[in-house]
Amino acid sequence: MKISILIVDDDENFIDTLNDGLKLKEPGSEISVARSAREALSVLASVAPSIIILDVQLPDMHGVEFLRVIRDSPRLTKIPVVLISAKYTEPADRSEAMLAGAEAFFSKPVSIEELWTEIHYLLEKKK
Repeated sequence: MKISILIVDDDENFIDTLNDGLKLKEPGSEISVARSAREALSVLASVAPSIIILDVQLPDMHGVEFLRVIRDSPRLTKIPVVLISAKYTEPADRSEAMLAGAEAFFSKPVSIEELWTEIHYLLEKKK
């Protein structure tokens, strides 16, 4: 199964690192990048990725709010979403994300190995 991943984050260094790390883990994967919620909605209008990696702090919308938009869409609701944040890392932030429908929550900096293990688990569970 070919994996398609949508990274929604505005941190260029993080995007580059994550993109490179995920390509090493799954060379055939298709990775798309959106740097804002608006850009992500544009991508999601035509593509339904296997999984979404979503930053909590986006320039135009809070990531949990964006997650709720995804969960309200019948076409997108079953796509696993992993939230990532450097700022929102308290237990209450994690709880809010999970209650909104996130499958996992990671604090930055993220271990590519741990993130890949979670992605692989979520995609296997989805089958």
